[in-house]
Amino acid sequence: MKKDYYEILGVPKTSTIPEIKKAYRSLALKYHPDRVEGPQKKEAEEKFKEISEAYGVLSDPQKKQTYDQFGHQGIDQNYTAEDIFRGADFSSIFGGDSDLGDILGRMFGSQFDFGGGGGARSQRRRGHDIQYEVELTLEEAYSGLKKEIKFPRHDFCKKCDGSGAKSASSLKTCSSCGGQGQVVMANGFFRMAQTCPKCQGSGKIITEHCPECSGRGMVRVTRTVEIKIPPGVDNDSQLRVRGEGEAGSGGNGDLFLFIRVKDHPVFERGGLDLRMDLPVSFVKAALGGEEKIKTLKEEVIMKIPEGTQSGKVFRMRGQGMPDVHGHNECGDLYVRVMVAVPNNLSSRQRELLEELGRELGETNGKASFKEKLKKAFK
Repeated sequence: MKKDYYEILGVPKTSTIPEIKKAYRSLALKYHPDRVEGPQKKEAEEKFKEISEAYGVLSDPQKKQTYDQFGHQGIDQNYTAEDIFRGADFSSIFGGDSDLGDILGRMFGSQFDFGGGGGARSQRRRGHDIQYEVELTLEEAYSGLKKEIKFPRHDFCKKCDGSGAKSASSLKTCSSCGGQGQVVMANGFFRMAQTCPKCQGSGKIITEHCPECSGRGMVRVTRTVEIKIPPGVDNDSQLRVRGEGEAGSGGNGDLFLFIRVKDHPVFERGGLDLRMDLPVSFVKAALGGEEKIKTLKEEVIMKIPEGTQSGKVFRMRGQGMPDVHGHNECGDLYVRVMVAVPNNLSSRQRELLEELGRELGETNGKASFKEKLKKAFK
């Protein structure tokens, strides 16, 4: 089981970002793998990996909020190892670009890109993530479905294979960095790496640009993918499709799908439960009877007890929305009876209602008001 991130850095949960940075810098200098030699080096690498992961989460307000609310499970479900370090400001810790990306890459078996704060080479930059909204009906959200979506993204130019050069002879190795993309300087036990200013980190110089992409190596395309949406999604649901984001030499970004469920003319949703109003005639509410209800699951018969009052709510178990997490659970359907008062009565219908009123000891509104006046002045 993973240790608590706050415990790893030795800081309380109320710590500010500057305090977290200060604690991490102190531990990073102590356990930096390039500073520890001998049999303790392996232990130092594990410790450095542990404190760097804790810092990557706690120094990011959004990741920190997720961790504070859901713990390690929230982080593991929403972020890969690379995601944890992306966006973390390591440059302010060590005062410039360091070889931290290479170190963590060795530890995690991956290539890390920290933007301005890390040491991964820019020619290995991962593509950007894409956000896309998917609109569903409540019926589709209930049952789940496979849906084909189209969205724009940037992909490698097929004409030049992403090089940006018109031909192979138009692409020369950068003489400044020797094709490495970085200029490296030594500073004590750190290696300080800076993006090559001549080739902008690509390691190559283009002498003649590709006419298709104008030397950018990327073109805008319309991507079509089929996605599987599980039953039970709601407006706060978010789906992640790995590798369907913008292209990059360090791998494609991801596609994040944000679900929006349209309002339904009959049902109102609240979590897993559904609510609806059921118009019932005055006669059926008084005498009792049955009503057919078409739920999202099936058609059911609901019994109306004799003497049901308007506003009475009945619960139908298991007729709500399914749990999106796949726990084989469903919410309930709450049916509110609304007694429908008849209008545009025929003379015969009015006569029958008046007769019923007399049988029940009721009178019309005018007579009732006169009786109240008489009683008030007696």
